Amino acid sequence: MNVSLLSIRSLFRRFRSLSGRSFLSFLLVGLLASLALASCGGIGSKPEVKLNLVSFSVTKAAHDQIIPKFVEKWRKEHNQKVIFQRSYGGSLAQADDVNAKRSLREIAGKQEADVVHLALPLDVMRISQAGLINRGWEDRVPRRGVVSRSVAAIVTRAGNPKNIQSWADLAREDVTVLSADPKTSGIAIWQLLALWGSVTQTGGEPAQALDFVRQVYEKIPTLARDAREASNAFFQEGKGDVLVTYENEVILAARNQPDINYFVPSVNISIDNPVAVVDRNVDKHGTREVAEAFVNFLYSEPAQQEFAKLGYRSVNPFVAKDEGLQFPPIETLFNAQDLGGWTLIQTEFLADKGIFEQIKNQSAS
Repeated sequence: MNVSLLSIRSLFRRFRSLSGRSFLSFLLVGLLASLALASCGGIGSKPEVKLNLVSFSVTKAAHDQIIPKFVEKWRKEHNQKVIFQRSYGGSLAQADDVNAKRSLREIAGKQEADVVHLALPLDVMRISQAGLINRGWEDRVPRRGVVSRSVAAIVTRAGNPKNIQSWADLAREDVTVLSADPKTSGIAIWQLLALWGSVTQTGGEPAQALDFVRQVYEKIPTLARDAREASNAFFQEGKGDVLVTYENEVILAARNQPDINYFVPSVNISIDNPVAVVDRNVDKHGTREVAEAFVNFLYSEPAQQEFAKLGYRSVNPFVAKDEGLQFPPIETLFNAQDLGGWTLIQTEFLADKGIFEQIKNQSAS
Protein backbone atom coordinates (compact mmCIF):
# COMPACT_ATOMS: atom_id res chain seq x y z
CA MET A 1 0.00 0.00 0.00
CA ASN A 2 1.41 3.47 -1.06
CA VAL A 3 1.21 6.36 1.39
CA SER A 4 1.93 9.93 0.19
CA LEU A 5 4.44 12.21 1.92
CA LEU A 6 1.60 14.67 2.57
CA SER A 7 -0.36 12.00 4.41
CA ILE A 8 2.63 11.16 6.58
CA ARG A 9 3.11 14.84 7.50
CA SER A 10 -0.57 15.13 8.34
CA LEU A 11 -0.37 12.12 10.64
CA PHE A 12 2.73 13.55 12.32
CA ARG A 13 0.95 16.85 13.04
CA ARG A 14 -1.93 14.91 14.61
CA PHE A 15 0.52 13.01 16.82
CA ARG A 16 1.98 16.30 18.12
CA SER A 17 -1.46 17.70 18.91
CA LEU A 18 -2.50 14.70 21.05
CA SER A 19 -2.28 14.68 24.83
CA GLY A 20 -0.06 12.11 26.50
CA ARG A 21 -2.89 9.69 27.29
CA SER A 22 -4.46 10.09 23.83
CA PHE A 23 -1.10 9.57 22.22
CA LEU A 24 -0.61 6.28 24.08
CA SER A 25 -4.09 5.12 23.06
CA PHE A 26 -3.39 6.02 19.44
CA LEU A 27 -0.06 4.18 19.59
CA LEU A 28 -1.68 1.06 21.08
CA VAL A 29 -4.30 0.95 18.33
CA GLY A 30 -1.55 1.30 15.77
CA LEU A 31 0.45 -1.54 17.25
CA LEU A 32 -2.60 -3.83 17.26
CA ALA A 33 -3.31 -2.97 13.65
CA SER A 34 0.30 -3.71 12.73
CA LEU A 35 0.10 -7.12 14.41
CA ALA A 36 -3.11 -7.90 12.53
CA LEU A 37 -1.48 -6.96 9.24
CA ALA A 38 1.56 -9.09 10.11
CA SER A 39 -0.64 -12.08 10.83
CA CYS A 40 -2.29 -11.64 7.42
CA GLY A 41 1.17 -11.73 5.92
CA GLY A 42 1.87 -15.27 7.20
CA ILE A 43 2.17 -18.51 5.27
CA GLY A 44 -0.57 -17.68 2.82
CA SER A 45 1.21 -14.48 1.62
CA LYS A 46 4.38 -16.30 0.62
CA PRO A 47 4.64 -17.41 -3.02
CA GLU A 48 5.77 -20.88 -1.95
CA VAL A 49 6.07 -23.06 1.13
CA LYS A 50 8.19 -26.14 1.80
CA LEU A 51 6.83 -29.23 3.50
CA ASN A 52 9.07 -32.07 4.69
CA LEU A 53 7.51 -35.55 4.57
CA VAL A 54 9.13 -38.66 6.10
CA SER A 55 7.55 -42.01 5.26
CA PHE A 56 8.25 -45.72 4.83
CA SER A 57 9.44 -47.07 1.49
CA VAL A 58 6.30 -48.73 0.14
CA THR A 59 4.29 -45.51 0.26
CA LYS A 60 6.50 -43.66 -2.21
CA ALA A 61 4.56 -44.85 -5.26
CA ALA A 62 1.30 -43.62 -3.73
CA HIS A 63 2.76 -40.29 -2.62
CA ASP A 64 4.14 -39.77 -6.14
CA GLN A 65 0.53 -39.59 -7.32
CA ILE A 66 -1.08 -38.00 -4.26
CA ILE A 67 1.28 -35.06 -3.78
CA PRO A 68 0.72 -33.43 -7.21
CA LYS A 69 -3.05 -33.58 -6.59
CA PHE A 70 -2.65 -31.85 -3.22
CA VAL A 71 -0.21 -29.27 -4.64
CA GLU A 72 -2.71 -28.33 -7.34
CA LYS A 73 -5.61 -28.16 -4.86
CA TRP A 74 -3.63 -25.93 -2.49
CA ARG A 75 -2.50 -23.68 -5.35
CA LYS A 76 -6.09 -23.11 -6.48
CA GLU A 77 -7.36 -22.44 -2.97
CA HIS A 78 -4.42 -20.39 -1.59
CA ASN A 79 -2.54 -19.17 -4.66
CA GLN A 80 0.61 -20.69 -3.20
CA LYS A 81 3.04 -23.34 -4.40
CA VAL A 82 3.87 -26.23 -2.04
CA ILE A 83 7.30 -27.80 -2.49
CA PHE A 84 7.65 -31.22 -0.89
CA GLN A 85 10.95 -32.49 0.46
CA ARG A 86 10.62 -36.25 0.98
CA SER A 87 12.57 -39.00 2.70
CA TYR A 88 11.74 -42.71 2.57
CA GLY A 89 13.19 -45.63 4.46
CA GLY A 90 12.53 -49.03 6.01
CA SER A 91 11.10 -49.85 9.40
CA LEU A 92 12.11 -47.37 12.08
CA ALA A 93 12.00 -49.86 14.93
CA GLN A 94 15.43 -50.49 16.47
CA ALA A 95 17.05 -52.96 18.85
CA ASP A 96 15.81 -51.25 22.00
CA ASP A 97 13.72 -48.31 23.12
CA VAL A 98 16.67 -45.99 23.70
CA ASN A 99 18.12 -46.59 20.23
CA ALA A 100 14.65 -46.35 18.70
CA LYS A 101 14.06 -42.94 20.21
CA ARG A 102 17.44 -41.73 19.06
CA SER A 103 16.88 -43.00 15.52
CA LEU A 104 13.40 -41.51 15.31
CA ARG A 105 14.59 -38.17 16.67
CA GLU A 106 17.23 -38.19 13.94
CA ILE A 107 14.63 -38.86 11.25
CA ALA A 108 11.94 -36.49 12.50
CA GLY A 109 14.27 -34.07 14.27
CA LYS A 110 17.43 -33.54 12.24
CA GLN A 111 15.52 -33.75 8.96
CA GLU A 112 12.87 -31.57 10.60
CA ALA A 113 9.92 -33.52 9.22
CA ASP A 114 6.65 -31.61 9.16
CA VAL A 115 4.62 -34.79 8.54
CA VAL A 116 5.42 -38.44 9.22
CA HIS A 117 3.60 -41.42 7.66
CA LEU A 118 5.00 -44.52 9.33
CA ALA A 119 4.52 -48.29 9.39
CA LEU A 120 3.75 -48.57 13.10
CA PRO A 121 1.73 -46.43 15.52
CA LEU A 122 4.47 -47.39 17.97
CA ASP A 123 6.93 -45.38 15.86
CA VAL A 124 4.81 -42.23 16.14
CA MET A 125 4.37 -42.91 19.84
CA ARG A 126 8.15 -42.98 20.26
CA ILE A 127 8.53 -39.67 18.42
CA SER A 128 5.88 -38.26 20.75
CA GLN A 129 7.77 -39.64 23.76
CA ALA A 130 10.85 -37.86 22.42
CA GLY A 131 8.94 -34.57 22.64
CA LEU A 132 8.47 -33.77 18.93
CA ILE A 133 4.77 -34.62 18.65
CA ASN A 134 2.24 -33.44 21.21
CA ARG A 135 0.39 -36.01 23.25
CA GLY A 136 -3.04 -36.96 21.98
CA TRP A 137 -1.92 -36.66 18.35
CA GLU A 138 -4.22 -39.52 17.32
CA ASP A 139 -7.28 -37.61 18.53
CA ARG A 140 -6.57 -34.63 16.26
CA VAL A 141 -6.84 -36.52 12.96
CA PRO A 142 -9.46 -38.80 11.37
CA ARG A 143 -9.57 -42.50 12.30
CA ARG A 144 -7.11 -41.99 15.15
CA GLY A 145 -4.33 -41.23 12.71
CA VAL A 146 -4.59 -44.44 10.67
CA VAL A 147 -4.31 -43.41 7.02
CA SER A 148 -3.32 -46.68 5.29
CA ARG A 149 -4.19 -50.21 6.35
CA SER A 150 -3.29 -53.79 5.52
CA VAL A 151 -3.62 -57.24 7.09
CA ALA A 152 -1.28 -60.21 7.46
CA ALA A 153 -0.80 -62.74 4.67
CA ILE A 154 0.73 -66.22 4.99
CA VAL A 155 3.01 -67.19 2.10
CA THR A 156 3.64 -70.91 1.50
CA ARG A 157 5.65 -72.96 -0.94
CA ALA A 158 4.20 -73.49 -4.43
CA GLY A 159 1.12 -75.67 -4.23
CA ASN A 160 1.08 -75.41 -0.42
CA PRO A 161 2.57 -78.90 0.07
CA LYS A 162 2.16 -78.74 3.88
CA ASN A 163 -1.56 -77.87 3.46
CA ILE A 164 -1.32 -74.85 5.74
CA GLN A 165 -4.77 -73.33 6.20
CA SER A 166 -4.69 -71.22 9.37
CA TRP A 167 -2.55 -69.63 12.07
CA ALA A 168 -2.90 -72.80 14.14
CA ASP A 169 -1.03 -74.79 11.46
CA LEU A 170 2.10 -72.72 12.06
CA ALA A 171 2.62 -74.52 15.38
CA ARG A 172 2.70 -77.97 13.77
CA GLU A 173 5.91 -79.95 14.21
CA ASP A 174 6.41 -80.31 10.44
CA VAL A 175 6.07 -76.58 9.69
CA THR A 176 8.93 -74.10 9.91
CA VAL A 177 8.18 -70.37 9.90
CA LEU A 178 10.77 -67.82 8.83
CA SER A 179 10.61 -64.59 10.78
CA ALA A 180 12.45 -61.41 11.58
CA ASP A 181 13.04 -60.27 15.16
CA PRO A 182 10.19 -58.17 16.64
CA LYS A 183 12.88 -56.08 18.34
CA THR A 184 14.20 -54.91 14.96
CA SER A 185 11.42 -55.40 12.40
CA GLY A 186 7.98 -53.90 11.92
CA ILE A 187 6.38 -56.89 10.18
CA ALA A 188 7.76 -59.14 12.93
CA ILE A 189 5.87 -57.08 15.52
CA TRP A 190 2.65 -57.45 13.54
CA GLN A 191 3.29 -61.19 13.18
CA LEU A 192 3.80 -61.61 16.92
CA LEU A 193 0.57 -59.72 17.65
CA ALA A 194 -1.33 -61.62 14.95
CA LEU A 195 -0.28 -64.98 16.41
CA TRP A 196 -1.21 -63.86 19.91
CA GLY A 197 -4.55 -62.38 18.86
CA SER A 198 -5.48 -65.43 16.79
CA VAL A 199 -5.88 -67.17 20.16
CA THR A 200 -7.10 -64.45 22.53
CA GLN A 201 -9.56 -62.91 20.05
CA THR A 202 -11.25 -66.25 19.38
CA GLY A 203 -11.95 -67.21 22.98
CA GLY A 204 -8.53 -68.43 24.11
CA GLU A 205 -6.76 -67.41 27.32
CA PRO A 206 -3.43 -65.54 27.49
CA ALA A 207 -1.73 -68.70 28.82
CA GLN A 208 -2.89 -70.57 25.71
CA ALA A 209 -1.66 -67.76 23.48
CA LEU A 210 1.74 -67.82 25.20
CA ASP A 211 2.06 -71.57 24.64
CA PHE A 212 0.97 -71.31 21.00
CA VAL A 213 3.35 -68.47 20.14
CA ARG A 214 6.19 -70.26 21.90
CA GLN A 215 5.58 -73.37 19.76
CA VAL A 216 5.84 -71.28 16.59
CA TYR A 217 9.03 -69.46 17.56
CA GLU A 218 10.90 -72.41 19.03
CA LYS A 219 11.14 -73.92 15.53
CA ILE A 220 12.55 -70.79 13.91
CA PRO A 221 16.24 -71.49 13.19
CA THR A 222 17.40 -67.85 13.34
CA LEU A 223 15.50 -64.61 13.65
CA ALA A 224 16.36 -62.34 10.73
CA ARG A 225 17.32 -58.71 11.32
CA ASP A 226 14.54 -57.34 9.12
CA ALA A 227 11.79 -58.27 6.68
CA ARG A 228 14.07 -58.17 3.63
CA GLU A 229 16.52 -60.63 5.17
CA ALA A 230 13.67 -63.01 6.05
CA SER A 231 12.16 -62.67 2.57
CA ASN A 232 15.50 -63.36 0.89
CA ALA A 233 15.95 -66.51 2.99
CA PHE A 234 12.47 -67.71 2.01
CA PHE A 235 12.33 -66.80 -1.69
CA GLN A 236 15.96 -66.84 -2.79
CA GLU A 237 17.51 -69.44 -0.48
CA GLY A 238 14.47 -71.71 -0.28
CA LYS A 239 14.48 -71.91 3.52
CA GLY A 240 11.38 -72.57 5.63
CA ASP A 241 7.79 -73.48 4.80
CA VAL A 242 6.03 -70.24 5.69
CA LEU A 243 6.64 -66.51 5.59
CA VAL A 244 4.27 -64.01 7.19
CA THR A 245 4.15 -60.62 5.49
CA TYR A 246 1.88 -57.72 4.62
CA GLU A 247 -1.04 -58.43 2.28
CA ASN A 248 -0.25 -55.32 0.25
CA GLU A 249 3.35 -56.48 -0.24
CA VAL A 250 2.16 -59.86 -1.54
CA ILE A 251 -0.35 -58.23 -3.88
CA LEU A 252 2.44 -56.16 -5.41
CA ALA A 253 4.78 -59.17 -5.62
CA ALA A 254 2.08 -61.28 -7.29
CA ARG A 255 1.89 -58.82 -10.18
CA ASN A 256 5.42 -59.86 -11.16
CA GLN A 257 5.25 -63.41 -9.74
CA PRO A 258 1.78 -64.75 -10.58
CA ASP A 259 2.71 -68.19 -9.22
CA ILE A 260 3.28 -66.92 -5.67
CA ASN A 261 1.23 -68.97 -3.18
CA TYR A 262 -0.41 -67.18 -0.26
CA PHE A 263 -3.64 -66.82 1.68
CA VAL A 264 -5.14 -64.27 4.03
CA PRO A 265 -6.30 -65.83 7.34
CA SER A 266 -9.94 -65.16 8.20
CA VAL A 267 -8.83 -64.23 11.73
CA ASN A 268 -6.48 -61.31 11.22
CA ILE A 269 -4.92 -58.18 12.62
CA SER A 270 -5.51 -54.71 11.24
CA ILE A 271 -2.05 -53.47 10.27
CA ASP A 272 -2.49 -49.75 10.79
CA ASN A 273 -0.10 -47.17 9.36
CA PRO A 274 -0.38 -43.77 11.07
CA VAL A 275 0.17 -40.23 9.88
CA ALA A 276 0.96 -37.31 12.19
CA VAL A 277 1.95 -33.68 12.12
CA VAL A 278 5.28 -33.13 13.89
CA ASP A 279 4.22 -30.28 16.16
CA ARG A 280 7.61 -28.94 17.16
CA ASN A 281 8.78 -28.70 13.55
CA VAL A 282 5.65 -27.18 11.99
CA ASP A 283 5.55 -24.54 14.69
CA LYS A 284 9.19 -23.76 14.02
CA HIS A 285 8.67 -23.61 10.24
CA GLY A 286 5.27 -21.91 10.36
CA THR A 287 3.82 -24.75 8.24
CA ARG A 288 1.08 -26.07 10.51
CA GLU A 289 -1.78 -24.97 8.26
CA VAL A 290 -0.46 -26.64 5.10
CA ALA A 291 0.77 -29.72 7.01
CA GLU A 292 -2.63 -30.31 8.59
CA ALA A 293 -4.32 -29.76 5.23
CA PHE A 294 -2.06 -32.37 3.62
CA VAL A 295 -2.78 -34.90 6.38
CA ASN A 296 -6.52 -34.38 5.91
CA PHE A 297 -6.11 -34.74 2.13
CA LEU A 298 -4.58 -38.19 2.62
CA TYR A 299 -8.01 -39.39 3.79
CA SER A 300 -9.79 -38.11 0.69
CA GLU A 301 -11.04 -40.41 -2.05
CA PRO A 302 -8.37 -39.37 -4.61
CA ALA A 303 -5.60 -40.13 -2.10
CA GLN A 304 -7.12 -43.34 -0.79
CA GLN A 305 -7.56 -44.61 -4.34
CA GLU A 306 -3.79 -44.39 -4.78
CA PHE A 307 -3.18 -46.41 -1.61
CA ALA A 308 -5.72 -48.97 -2.81
CA LYS A 309 -3.79 -49.39 -6.07
CA LEU A 310 -0.83 -50.53 -3.96
CA GLY A 311 -2.93 -53.23 -2.28
CA TYR A 312 -3.89 -51.33 0.88
CA ARG A 313 -7.37 -51.73 2.34
CA SER A 314 -8.70 -48.20 2.22
CA VAL A 315 -9.74 -46.44 5.42
CA ASN A 316 -12.31 -44.62 3.27
CA PRO A 317 -15.20 -47.13 2.87
CA PHE A 318 -16.37 -45.55 -0.39
CA VAL A 319 -13.11 -46.17 -2.22
CA ALA A 320 -13.12 -49.98 -2.24
CA LYS A 321 -16.76 -49.93 -3.40
CA ASP A 322 -16.19 -47.35 -6.12
CA GLU A 323 -13.01 -48.94 -7.41
CA GLY A 324 -14.47 -52.45 -7.43
CA LEU A 325 -11.51 -53.69 -5.43
CA GLN A 326 -11.86 -57.19 -4.03
CA PHE A 327 -10.07 -58.38 -0.90
CA PRO A 328 -10.51 -61.73 0.85
CA PRO A 329 -13.10 -61.30 3.62
CA ILE A 330 -11.94 -61.19 7.23
CA GLU A 331 -14.29 -62.85 9.73
CA THR A 332 -12.51 -61.66 12.86
CA LEU A 333 -10.51 -58.47 12.44
CA PHE A 334 -8.82 -57.15 15.58
CA ASN A 335 -6.38 -54.33 16.17
CA ALA A 336 -3.77 -53.21 18.66
CA GLN A 337 -6.40 -51.60 20.86
CA ASP A 338 -8.08 -55.01 21.24
CA LEU A 339 -4.77 -56.31 22.58
CA GLY A 340 -4.51 -53.54 25.16
CA GLY A 341 -3.11 -50.65 23.13
CA TRP A 342 0.42 -49.69 22.10
CA THR A 343 1.56 -48.58 25.54
CA LEU A 344 0.80 -52.04 26.92
CA ILE A 345 2.26 -53.74 23.85
CA GLN A 346 5.46 -51.75 24.23
CA THR A 347 5.87 -52.57 27.92
CA GLU A 348 4.47 -56.09 28.16
CA PHE A 349 5.27 -57.63 24.78
CA LEU A 350 8.40 -55.89 23.47
CA ALA A 351 10.31 -54.57 26.49
CA ASP A 352 13.21 -56.40 28.10
CA LYS A 353 11.84 -59.32 30.16
CA GLY A 354 8.53 -58.93 28.31
CA ILE A 355 6.47 -61.65 26.66
CA PHE A 356 8.64 -61.94 23.56
CA GLU A 357 11.85 -62.16 25.60
CA GLN A 358 10.27 -64.91 27.69
CA ILE A 359 9.28 -66.84 24.56
CA LYS A 360 12.68 -66.32 22.98
CA ASN A 361 14.52 -67.52 26.10
CA GLN A 362 12.27 -70.58 26.48
CA SER A 363 12.78 -71.46 22.82
CA ALA A 364 16.55 -71.20 23.16
CA SER A 365 16.73 -73.42 26.27
